[in-house]
Amino acid sequence: MKKVRYMISDAANMMQVESHVLRYWEEELELDVPRNEMGHRYYTEENMQQFRQIKKWKEEGYQLKAIKMMLHNENPNLEEAKQQEHTTVMSGETESEPEKDGQQMHVAVSHTNAAPAGLTKLEQFQLMMNDIVRNAIAENNQALGQAVSEHVGEKVIKEMNYLMQEQEEQEEERFRKLDEAIRSRQMSRKEKKQKEKLSRRKEKAGKRHFRTKESTV
Repeated sequence: MKKVRYMISDAANMMQVESHVLRYWEEELELDVPRNEMGHRYYTEENMQQFRQIKKWKEEGYQLKAIKMMLHNENPNLEEAKQQEHTTVMSGETESEPEKDGQQMHVAVSHTNAAPAGLTKLEQFQLMMNDIVRNAIAENNQALGQAVSEHVGEKVIKEMNYLMQEQEEQEEERFRKLDEAIRSRQMSRKEKKQKEKLSRRKEKAGKRHFRTKESTV
């Protein structure tokens, strides 16, 4: 039975996410994604199952670092992965998911915001949450910027193609009018020569008739 292949746009629609999100998950989590003869990525049903599981874990609050461990069986125990993730957050190494030039980036919470001695646990927790929110905003801005960049890039390419096509049509129209003008001028010259030739014939015929009449007289 032939395996079903999903293009990235179809897979993104099925997962209800943007295409660049799937590409980011693929690269960040080191997923094994096949490519066709043209070098374009496509997704199998196994890949779609992976994406569904990844999205489920993301909605449950897991970060990609923990998800990667669970996917590659480095730490299949969910509780252990969550505990390790909690330890990472408390140590000030919060993860975000920005993409830059197709490469992976990890943004750590700045240690300059570490809780000073003497703060209560609630105040320390508030500082930590502020850092997490700030990183989440940076992540969303990065994803939004990439989406806008892709959209603008497509619009620029379409506009350039339209302008080039319009320029070609204008060139063709200019050459067509130039050709018509040349043909019209050649036709006018030809008609003028024919009229001059006919006029000379009439003039010669009139002179012969006049001479014949004089001879008769």
